[in-house]
Amino acid sequence: MGKLPIAVQLYTLRDDAAKDFPAVLRQVAGLGYAGVELAGAHGMAAPDLRRLLDDLGLKVAGSHTGIEQLEADLNAVLEYNETIGNRWVVCPWMPEERRKTAGGWKQVAATLAAIGEKCNARGMRLCYHNHAFEFERFDGVTGLDILFGESPATALGSELDTYWVRYGGEDPAAYLRKLAGRVPLVHLKDMLGDESRGFAEVGEGVMDWPAIVAEAEKAGAEWLIVEQDVCQRPPIESVEISLRNLQRMGLA
Repeated sequence: MGKLPIAVQLYTLRDDAAKDFPAVLRQVAGLGYAGVELAGAHGMAAPDLRRLLDDLGLKVAGSHTGIEQLEADLNAVLEYNETIGNRWVVCPWMPEERRKTAGGWKQVAATLAAIGEKCNARGMRLCYHNHAFEFERFDGVTGLDILFGESPATALGSELDTYWVRYGGEDPAAYLRKLAGRVPLVHLKDMLGDESRGFAEVGEGVMDWPAIVAEAEKAGAEWLIVEQDVCQRPPIESVEISLRNLQRMGLA
């Protein structure tokens, strides 16, 4: 198999992006990333963002959009993403009041499936990005399993965050096998080996990246996306270390 393209989730670079978003995009392109995943556009109009991305040779590998915005003005969300050339709309979080019970997760599944069908009609795909709370069990079944079990694979895909899968007590490679065919986007995020289980640059922690990336390829992933929620050094240095380590491992 050919190597999957590598993007960076711009949430990692949020502080710098808030000061000068175009400069951050230029830095990311200069490091050699093939794409970016958006966590907001910092007020940049869609045509302007599309022009800058095209000039820099960057693709859009998803865009995080909260459930509230998806419900309130989906058409505006889809128009923006259409203009910038993004194919994946990603719901990055679920408010606590919606996920307290199995019934809550079933309702979330129905809501996201309906939104996903509308995304499909515009040539896009809706994905759900997990954290660790989705691994809470209800009569032995995790919230994440309820979500995907109660929604059609055609309407709702997964953006699997490998760090949070492990934090939630599951094996990321095994979960990729479980979701094969509906996981177009995979977050690469490493974990420190100490008791903190804190965030680390990809290749600097305990995650088995060759195994994870191999399963991502088999599962039909289209993008691998580097993310680090908290960095102990300047975030641009962290995302460079992650990319260089992936290259050193022969994974990028």
